[in-house]
Amino acid sequence: MPHVSIEYSSNLDGAVDMQRVCDVVHEALAACGLFELGALRVRAIRCDAYAIADRLPRNAFIDMSLRMGAGRASEDRERAGKAIFEAVSNVVAPLLAEPHFALSLEIREIDPVLSWKRNAMHPRLRAAT
Repeated sequence: MPHVSIEYSSNLDGAVDMQRVCDVVHEALAACGLFELGALRVRAIRCDAYAIADRLPRNAFIDMSLRMGAGRASEDRERAGKAIFEAVSNVVAPLLAEPHFALSLEIREIDPVLSWKRNAMHPRLRAAT
């Protein structure tokens, strides 16, 4: 159950292709070999209201949160995080060269006792392999 939520400041519209960001995150998750394809979720959420650092209009951010089910080794979680962070860093490299941009990623493990889900995609995708 890897879910990546990507919050970003609306002033990145036109400067960053957020669909591309979602695609490279999805590709990084799939390539790390830790998750079933049917479990991958990546979504971008545009933030219209924000106040960043010294509040200069050029200040911008992308904040990513990867939530995954508990039980994976620390090394595996770290490997997935590094792959995602590197992939997105490559997409936004020009922004990282400017003094007005912040990129972050946090990984959270989900307590299985406090998590409920149904996924009708798993049987279809498992049958296809």
